[in-house]
Amino acid sequence: MLIAAIVCYAIAMTLANLSIATFGVWVSPINAFLFIGLDLALRDWLQMHIKAWQMALLIAVSGVLTYALNQDAGMISVASAASFTLAALADWAVFYKVTGSWFKRANASNVAGAAVDSVAFPTIAFGVLMPEIIALQFSAKVAGGYVWSVLLGKLK
Repeated sequence: MLIAAIVCYAIAMTLANLSIATFGVWVSPINAFLFIGLDLALRDWLQMHIKAWQMALLIAVSGVLTYALNQDAGMISVASAASFTLAALADWAVFYKVTGSWFKRANASNVAGAAVDSVAFPTIAFGVLMPEIIALQFSAKVAGGYVWSVLLGKLK
């Protein structure tokens, strides 16, 4: 299950990037709910199953892999690698600071990761601050993270 979770983590990011590169910014709220919500919740699930240094390594490798697998997507891949890494670090920091159940910790950290990613990704990818897209992405990531955390919580 652990290897499947790691592979799924990387695939979700790649699919999100390729769909943005193919369909444009309008698909980002859909991606945010499906793929980034999964990424946020799955990252928290993984943090319960691997050591902190392994999680840090996975975050770094996944950021590089995201870029390596999507070089044709240009700034989308650069923005994704940068925002993915920044969001992962914010999520990771909050997850380890919050106490209580996995579900509580996951959803609190998902808010932090979603906030960082929602500002960083569209701003870097498209070179302009887009408040409406940021708000839509943030809402979709938090909602998606919640749904995925409910599903992943059953796998603990």
